[in-house]
Amino acid sequence: MYGVRPPKISDATVAGGTPDVIRTYQTWKGSNVFFLGGRFIFGPDIQSIFLSIFLIVAPVAVFCIFVGRNLLDEFSHHLGRLVLIIAIVLMIYVVAMLLATSARDPGIVPRNTRPPEPEFMDQSIDVGSAQTVQLRLPRFKEITFNGLTVKVKYCDTCMLYRPPRCSHCSICDNCVDRFDHHCPWVGQCIGLRNYRFYFLFVSSATVLCVYIFAFCWVYAIMIKNSEDTSIWGALIKTPASIALIIYTFVCVWFVGGLTVFHLYLISTNQSTYENFRYRYDQTENPYNRGIIENFKEVFWRSIPPSKNNFRAVVERESETLPWPLGDSFVNSNVDRTPSDMEMGDMKAAWTNGSGRVDDLRGHPRRSSWGRRSASWELASDIASVASALGDSNRIVDGSNESLGGQIERSK
Repeated sequence: MYGVRPPKISDATVAGGTPDVIRTYQTWKGSNVFFLGGRFIFGPDIQSIFLSIFLIVAPVAVFCIFVGRNLLDEFSHHLGRLVLIIAIVLMIYVVAMLLATSARDPGIVPRNTRPPEPEFMDQSIDVGSAQTVQLRLPRFKEITFNGLTVKVKYCDTCMLYRPPRCSHCSICDNCVDRFDHHCPWVGQCIGLRNYRFYFLFVSSATVLCVYIFAFCWVYAIMIKNSEDTSIWGALIKTPASIALIIYTFVCVWFVGGLTVFHLYLISTNQSTYENFRYRYDQTENPYNRGIIENFKEVFWRSIPPSKNNFRAVVERESETLPWPLGDSFVNSNVDRTPSDMEMGDMKAAWTNGSGRVDDLRGHPRRSSWGRRSASWELASDIASVASALGDSNRIVDGSNESLGGQIERSK
């Protein structure tokens, strides 16, 4: 009988001093980093946030010191101050949207502690007339969403059928609802619960770049008029403006391009992952409700609460036993190393009472990002069994309850 290796956790205890009681974030199986007792959750590449903040604050500081301060003399008293105040306020807003994107749960779907119960058994006769029962989970389930049939896929790491538009991030090692992409600049997955803040971050960063770019030219033109020189001669007298003009011009192509691209995605109700993987311009998008409703879905509807209570008190478990079903299930998480998860080297097997194990090893797939996913594909014999199910595994009218035992539903 095999069990799941217990996660590495700290020896921290709750206020009562009971050593067997800890918080959820201390037993978290993903790659996330938590702060302030689980109140803030970041991705594993949290260091990139400090670089992003520096790239935002530094040019604004240079603008205020070398350009905005001189504009106080060129403009009227109140107008010159307003130029500086707007630049500082925009900078604070951009940083606030960056932190709001990075420090919150992007929509992580909680893992199951055990795989869902299989809906069918594949019986075969072994050599010597000994009957071997093989229990296999179907790789895909079909549900009807907005009148169209979509497939939900089984995640081997989280041991659940992913809700529609959910995908597993190999960097954070979590299934994320309405997964868009993992952004290295914010160090976090972009999903259902932080996509709005991510768009506000890139769009406000675009406005800030255009603002600094424009007033650097305004300052150069003022020098040109006051000293009766050429525009290039005026720029030479303010090297800070030259540096800021080049810097903001390069940045606006990056954040401005992202802003335009995500405006297109919002108008068509797509995620970045779906756009690169499924290409809805060639097939019908089941999630598209029209431009107005699509924008309302992102900006006017309330953000759903997190499905995870990271500060909830849980009991420390020294060992998680496999789920008995008469025939034993050998958990795919047994002795799994981080390299196994990254390379998609997952195992799932069923064994009968005699101790024989049928190893079901799939092949790792590559996502559209060029990284190996943490989930494996069915071997050809398993795929043939799953495809033979036909309509018996189809769930109609958007109901995805009890798909093999447990299915999380996207709200």
